[in-house]
Amino acid sequence: MKNNLKFLPIALASAFIFSCEKDTVSEEFDNANGDVQEKKLESVAVSSVKDPQENSLITLTYNANGSLSTINTGEDASLFVYEGEELTNVTSGEDNLAVEELYQSPYDAFETGDVKLYDANGNPSLIEFFEEDFNYDNSEYEMMIYTAEITYDEAPNPFFYTLKAAGLVSILDNIDLNFSGNAQSTELLKARELFPLNNPSQIIYKNPEGEIEYTIKMDYEYDAANYATKATVTSSGSDNATEIYEVVFTYVE
Repeated sequence: MKNNLKFLPIALASAFIFSCEKDTVSEEFDNANGDVQEKKLESVAVSSVKDPQENSLITLTYNANGSLSTINTGEDASLFVYEGEELTNVTSGEDNLAVEELYQSPYDAFETGDVKLYDANGNPSLIEFFEEDFNYDNSEYEMMIYTAEITYDEAPNPFFYTLKAAGLVSILDNIDLNFSGNAQSTELLKARELFPLNNPSQIIYKNPEGEIEYTIKMDYEYDAANYATKATVTSSGSDNATEIYEVVFTYVE
């Protein structure tokens, strides 16, 4: 399980990429959101209602061409290097950017899971993932299959155009989910499969018996362009302990 509140930079791997017959990520985003305004994130501020030591501020900068240049979390910084408009390198010592990291989830379904269902807009709505549980019958830890049920607001993923400015969307546009050859990076295939087009509003995690282990609910405020500007994130576990976070999004003017 993950316990730290982080907003981790994007790590990209090099891969040979094949074109696909399925709609690209960009096409799916347009289909799900229509003619939405292009907005790139400038900062994301996260504050804990209970523990100010968990507060964080993430700032993003862009170069003259509009490409993502840096992500600074206060503890770690990533630099994005380009040749022309093509991303060639990312200097970072951290893991991938993850939805669950931002919203203080103890799980990593959006990084390691397998999508079992998509909703009508093409968002992953049911994900299976492995979680280590203690078996009291044999006093050993075992890998169990958990599920994550996700619902979304009818609003764009606020990270989409930031990821596009980093070159990630262009890479994912060329990933073929129907091609299983070794030439495609497993990490990129997973990122393509799990990519959310809309804004997640609730995640319910269940154990193999179908019992709820953890719930995250996000209540958003939106601007005139239907982009999230603020979120109140309430998380609760099977022990009924509740955590509340406030997240503020600002965008490049």
